[in-house]
Amino acid sequence: MSDEAFMQQALMLAREAAELGEVPVGAVAVHDGVVIGTGFNRREVDRNPLAHAEVLALDAASKHLGVWRLTGVTLYVTLEPCAMCAGALVQSRVTRLVLGAMDPKAGAVGSLYNLAEEPRHNHRLQVTRGILADESRQLLKSFFERLRAKRREN
Repeated sequence: MSDEAFMQQALMLAREAAELGEVPVGAVAVHDGVVIGTGFNRREVDRNPLAHAEVLALDAASKHLGVWRLTGVTLYVTLEPCAMCAGALVQSRVTRLVLGAMDPKAGAVGSLYNLAEEPRHNHRLQVTRGILADESRQLLKSFFERLRAKRREN
């Protein structure tokens, strides 16, 4: 499958998050062309600050492979990872990150910081940016517009 096809799966997961009232971010972990882990934001539902899409997908991938080193894994995520998630990608030794929309407010893979490609780290990821970025951005924009409208009503 192509980067776009895997990102479409991540977008489907992001839509699930939105339906639950979560910020719509989805992630898909792939190894040897097979999806081995998925996740979408669940911070509100789980009442857990660690329940980001990326962390949940990495956890599932690690359990699937039975290892913590996720060498050979590509993570597809609809929004640029935050510092916590970028750090988790580095620490878990993910080989490649494919992301949709950049996050100028909290992104740590090129926007505010670049933890994934930091030369001082003992591991760096290959990063591909902008895959289905418009779709990812539009999903986030629509979600926050609905949220603001709902707040104005109350």
